[in-house]
Amino acid sequence: MKIHVLFFGSLTDISPPELVDYEVPAGSTVADLMRALTDAYPALEPSWGHVAVALNQQFALRTRALTEGDDVAFLPPVSGG
Repeated sequence: MKIHVLFFGSLTDISPPELVDYEVPAGSTVADLMRALTDAYPALEPSWGHVAVALNQQFALRTRALTEGDDVAFLPPVSGG
């Protein structure tokens, strides 16, 4: 199934373009997607422990199941004041 993946902030420096259509097997979770993205883009792996995940514009756990056409956004922490 095809999902849409978005990267924000510092992740755009080590990821594919900001928006990517990505194929995952039916029944995949956010965590499965993250493993697949790590296989394709190994530089992402160190960032996974610090990113928040949004599924269809709502924060989501990595155990959430994905469905066709979902938007998955990866949001790194921000700092500043």
